[in-house]
Amino acid sequence: MLGSGDVDYMDPNISYYSIGYLGLRMWSRQLFTYPADASKATSAVPDLAKDIPTQANGGVSADGKTYTITIRQGAKWNSSPARQVTAEDLIRGLKRTCNPVQPFGGTPDFADLIVGYSTFCSGFAKVPPNAKAIADYVNTHKISGVQAKNDTTVVFKLAHPATYFVDMLTLPAFSPAPVESLKYLPASLELARNSLSDGPYQIKSYTPTKKIVFDRNKAWDPASDPVRKAYVDQVVVDQTVSQESAQQQLETGSPSADMEWDNFPPPSRLPALIARKDPNLNLGITGSSNPYIVFNTVSTTNRGALTKPGVRQALMYALNRAHIIQALGGPKINEPLTHVLPSNILGSKNIDPYPTNPAKAKQLLKAAGYPNGLTLKLLYRNASEGNRKTFATVQQDLKAAGINVQSVAVPNADFYTKYLQVPSVAKRGVWDLALAGWAPDWYGNAALSYFAPLFSGAPSFPPAGSNFGFYNSPTTNKLIQQASTATTTAGAESAWAKADQQVMKDAAFYPITNPKQPNYHAAQVRNAVYIPAIQNFDPTNVWLQPGKQGG
Repeated sequence: MLGSGDVDYMDPNISYYSIGYLGLRMWSRQLFTYPADASKATSAVPDLAKDIPTQANGGVSADGKTYTITIRQGAKWNSSPARQVTAEDLIRGLKRTCNPVQPFGGTPDFADLIVGYSTFCSGFAKVPPNAKAIADYVNTHKISGVQAKNDTTVVFKLAHPATYFVDMLTLPAFSPAPVESLKYLPASLELARNSLSDGPYQIKSYTPTKKIVFDRNKAWDPASDPVRKAYVDQVVVDQTVSQESAQQQLETGSPSADMEWDNFPPPSRLPALIARKDPNLNLGITGSSNPYIVFNTVSTTNRGALTKPGVRQALMYALNRAHIIQALGGPKINEPLTHVLPSNILGSKNIDPYPTNPAKAKQLLKAAGYPNGLTLKLLYRNASEGNRKTFATVQQDLKAAGINVQSVAVPNADFYTKYLQVPSVAKRGVWDLALAGWAPDWYGNAALSYFAPLFSGAPSFPPAGSNFGFYNSPTTNKLIQQASTATTTAGAESAWAKADQQVMKDAAFYPITNPKQPNYHAAQVRNAVYIPAIQNFDPTNVWLQPGKQGG
């Protein structure tokens, strides 16, 4: 597998990035996950869990607020000797998500849903950030709403019914954690190099931003895993290959190139690949907003310009979505997105409140006290052709409205971990605009996984959330609360649509596209099934053509 960037964290309870999820697919298991079946790839199926809990099978209480889930026998850690994954392991993993060193970025999804979780996390935040103190807290404090009924049965108590709870449990944050994980700091390199696996592969070696080698986990029992087949013996990830070079190697049959890691076909190659109907190209659904431009509302540059809604609205009118989409490969693979929720997420209503209008943008800037325009800094990943072209397009379009845009180009591996997830970087005004991306944490009834991590005020501020621009609106927060606790799907749909309209009124960010995800594999790769949750083909279900195996 060839790439130019790394996982965010080699830690299942902390990772919150599609490339991190791609790696975890190989060595970490969840209660529920998505199958390598193109027709069902967005429908959760049991993984560690024996079955989907329902009221009929006793897994869900009559009031919809208690879930009882049993872990299947035979799922084991590659400890010495190998041992069964337990309910206590699952609870330990959930506890680790809100650790004081690096909390999971999606905790706003379930912070107020699981009874006692917020209280547990509030106390955890005060713990010294060292391994011993963290272990002591985890071992001596409980989440009141999560209990081990026996060795392999866990019971979740919810504050309110949540029809999406099983889908939410596909998140790697809910992965079990062995007791050995408490020896190390969460998200640390030391942990990554000493992690136990319950999946078909294990981490043989890891050199950040350079190379990862996964090889077989002998403790894995195929009979315990209904999702992963693990046909290949080893997966070697080379993280030093440019996007352009990776594509060339995959197309030309280089013996050391089978699949992409975090590189995807450059936008400039897509028209030709699509025109010739290349069988190795896949255009998969995403249900995402990727990329989008987030506005830094806490930056002090330009006398705090982006704290003012009028300035942000001016940017919305000044930007040209059609130009950016063309830079990203054209409208065939980039469905325009003019509001928060993509069309395949419950609550999406098609509105376009900011059609491109540079003259209107200039008027708003003048009214906000900036008659001579602004100079803003745009943060983006320089290894991505699409990011580079988007920066150039944005720079050119905003210039027409009197706004100068400067480049803050950073490596892929640093983009989130050293910039967007570090609050002090935003508050210092290192960047004003950032070219980020988002995909749902689950599918269908998944609007919460947009609004809770991205737009829910203080609970969603980084590092605990992914509200990188520090947007905060009491009106939006109230609508999110109404939607997330709605007792009917229709009620939730209406409230989510209103929340969408409010975010756009406040000009919190600039959506661009709900794209199809292009992925390319070499000709020798067989059974390449695209999984939207990892934005790639499932490496645990492919095999290679005889005679071309692992060159």
